[in-house]
Amino acid sequence: MPTTKTESPPSVTEALGKFLRRAEVLIDRLEAVLPLPITPPDWSAAAFRWRQAHHGNAANARGHLESVHHPHRIRLSDLHGVDVQKVRIEQNTRQFILGRPANNVLLTGARGTGKSSLIKAVLSEFSAQGLRLIEVEKQDLVHLSEIVDLIATRPEKFIIFCDDLSFESGEPGYKAMKSVLDGSIAGMPNNLLVYATSNRRHLIPENFSENLEAKHMPDGEVRPGDTTEEKISLSERFGIWLSFYPFDQNHYLAICNHWLASFGVSARQIAAARPQALLWALERGSRSGRVAWQFARDYAGQHGKKTSRKSAAKR
Repeated sequence: MPTTKTESPPSVTEALGKFLRRAEVLIDRLEAVLPLPITPPDWSAAAFRWRQAHHGNAANARGHLESVHHPHRIRLSDLHGVDVQKVRIEQNTRQFILGRPANNVLLTGARGTGKSSLIKAVLSEFSAQGLRLIEVEKQDLVHLSEIVDLIATRPEKFIIFCDDLSFESGEPGYKAMKSVLDGSIAGMPNNLLVYATSNRRHLIPENFSENLEAKHMPDGEVRPGDTTEEKISLSERFGIWLSFYPFDQNHYLAICNHWLASFGVSARQIAAARPQALLWALERGSRSGRVAWQFARDYAGQHGKKTSRKSAAKR
């Protein structure tokens, strides 16, 4: 009678190898969906960016503070034509550094007039006294509560910097900003302020049709409608509003002269550059600090001037 051949059971070594291979596959799958460990920031830095790390599944995204060891350096003395705004924000920041009550600040107005540069200059002025700046992009504002929790117990003073801020109706970052400024059960820590820049005073586009919602009261008072009230509710949470306006010709030329001198251009050459500076502004349709700085770089570069440390800063 023929006999059937039976397979021998796998050895312990083979079974262990099979188990380890399956374990490796499982670990690879887990790493694809789990977030990477977050490295603590270097708190010795003066400036930080909030970065949202997406690893595998976007739902498991985690954010972290990225240290900026070479922040954009600009001095308060480099800013011209905004003396009133400069004094106001410097005083508010000094109060903050000294542990006194201070306000969140909203800087609004014409482009290129020094709104962002003024905040950066404040960092340069007070970083040695413990001031730190955290730049947060608009799409990351939904993570403001995470940032607050991260820095609440730190000894430094932090300013959250939101540049060119504006919202469309219903954006999640709008409610997150309102909650942090004033409206959450969790109070804003004493070591945190928000400085934001925008071209819009109320941060959300306003439509003419919203005026039709206004209510005329019996005593003659006109009350804005609900839509308008909602749109101004965020800007009202900033204690200080600083407005910036386009420069006149004299202010523009004064800024050109300042930056040309910082690049080492002689007084005679600066006087001769006046017509070209005016033409530069005319071609760009704007007289602003940014346009003046760009002209100075172009003119100094054409005349063979090297970039100095001071002139590496931009308005």
